[in-house]
Amino acid sequence: MNPIYRFNGAVSRLVLRVFFRYEARGIENLPEGGFVLAAGHHSNFDPWPLGTAISDRHFVRFMAKSELFWWPLSFFMRGMGAFMVRRDENDREALSTAWRLLREGNVIAMFPEGTKRTKGLLRRRKVKAHPGAARIALGAGVPLVPAGITGTDRLSRLPKLKVAYGAPVPVDDLAGLGRREAARVATERLMLRIYELEASLSSV
Repeated sequence: MNPIYRFNGAVSRLVLRVFFRYEARGIENLPEGGFVLAAGHHSNFDPWPLGTAISDRHFVRFMAKSELFWWPLSFFMRGMGAFMVRRDENDREALSTAWRLLREGNVIAMFPEGTKRTKGLLRRRKVKAHPGAARIALGAGVPLVPAGITGTDRLSRLPKLKVAYGAPVPVDDLAGLGRREAARVATERLMLRIYELEASLSSV
């Protein structure tokens, strides 16, 4: 973890607690070493509460679209742990980078739904979850950890921001399946746990 990352983590923890009554649960569920951390996607601000609670003990890395990596923004993006992905193509380099970072003990945070969920009448349309998070976790041989987030879709109201970290999704029984099928099943299990964690936060 570099100085920019450590400084931002400390400031973010203070800001979130003071202005958004930030609450994080289930940190004890997180494994040691590298793992993929996956959550539902409600807002562009989701990475903030998702990574802040554990930024003092884990280097949380995010894939960011290549268009954001221009000087001087790229300096801060990399300092905050982001690494480049080219979204319009099968970016093997980004995949290899993710596997390397995980094996080095980093945490890769991802949003399997890919795009933000819609509100109102359009909310009936379920956003399809992509298997990328499961594929990366299975390929690197690291745990796949679900998380639930609430409050990020209404920041203007200064809501209480809450995040819950769950236990790793069981995947040991998928070893005999092909890569695509294993990633599909793991993604189904992952999203079920994410929805359960979100429901547990909303009910309190």
